[in-house]
This record gives sequence, structure tokens and C-alpha cells, in this order.
Amino acid sequence: MITKSIKPLTHPMFHQALNALKEKDPDLSDILAALGPPPLWKRRPGFPTLVQIILEQQVSLSSARAAFHKLLGSVSILTPEEFLKLNGKTLRQIGFSRQKAYYCRHLADSVRSGYLNLGGLSKMEDEQARAELIKIKGIGRWTADIYLLMALRRPDVWPLGDLALVAAVQRIKKLGARPSLPEMETLSVLWKPYRSVAARIFWHHYLNAQK
Repeated sequence: MITKSIKPLTHPMFHQALNALKEKDPDLSDILAALGPPPLWKRRPGFPTLVQIILEQQVSLSSARAAFHKLLGSVSILTPEEFLKLNGKTLRQIGFSRQKAYYCRHLADSVRSGYLNLGGLSKMEDEQARAELIKIKGIGRWTADIYLLMALRRPDVWPLGDLALVAAVQRIKKLGARPSLPEMETLSVLWKPYRSVAARIFWHHYLNAQK
């Protein structure tokens, strides 16, 4: 369903959601009491952010960040047209695997041709926007959800396959094993309609536990 632009998560909405989640879940309230509120992590919508998220698939954020910074240094401006000018050797030197280079070339072609209209995603409900992204080879549920959560700042996205999120939920909820995807989905019902904010709280805990 295409609608008028859906309002992204703003700072006032964010703090409203934090207060609501504290009331709903004592475990989240304890995290916030111990660590304070998480940052409202966000990224600029568009092609560069999707490339960055693809680079982050199944690798550490630090290595993906290093490759992305090398990419930004290799072009005057990161557009689909400029990305497609980079040959395979250059992309390997930047840090792209052959598979991720292929995925990002396909993404660049899709955006350039209009097959994927990134600007139009802001007018779509979460499920349709996710489906539009997933039709692109190399973009799965996790990549689409991180884009919806971080770039479009949707308030109720739950990236249930995110490994850091799964680990944090297991620890905070004192589960004997890492929750499966269906279990993650079931657990998340408690945090609707602010699952994007709940995810940020869990990530906040995870990152601080690594220090």
C-alpha cells in the first residue's frame, strides 16, 4: 500500500517510546537505568547507505566501515553511475568480495534504471518497502530491516536475524539458548509498536557489554 510519507522516528517520539518501553518491560527499564538512553542511531537514506549495509553483511562493523571509507575515497561522489565505473580489481582493493561487488553492481543498475525507486520507499508501509528492497539480489531481510530502521527511521521494525540483537535478547531475557527467528518474533510482540527502539536498547546493552 502506497500512502503519504510515513513519519520517521524523531527525538520526541524516541523519548516517548523509551518511556513506554520502560513501563512495558522491567528488563528494558533496568538497561536504561544502568546505561541511560541509547543513541538514536540513524543514516542518510539512499544508495550509499545500502552499499554500506551490504558491506556489513556477515563481517565486523569495523572492517565494513574501513572498506566503506576506502570506497568514499575512490569516487568524487558515491552514486550508482560512479560506482559502476569501478572495476573488479579496484573493488577488491577496497575490500569488496566478488559476491558483494556483484550485489552492489546489481543494486547500482537497479537504482539507475529505476527498477528500484529508493525515494519512493518513504511512501510505503513497512512490509511493501521491505518487499521492494528484497527483490534486489543481495538484499535479504536483515539488510532491508536495517535500512528501514536506520535510514527510514521506522518506529516498529524488528531485525530479528541480527546476531548482536539475538545475543542481547538471550542474555537480558536469561534464555538457555539463542532464540530462533520464530522465538525472536514472538518475544518482540511485547515491544510493539516501538520495536525499533527496543532493538536500539538491546544493541546499547550489547555494545556496552563488549567494553
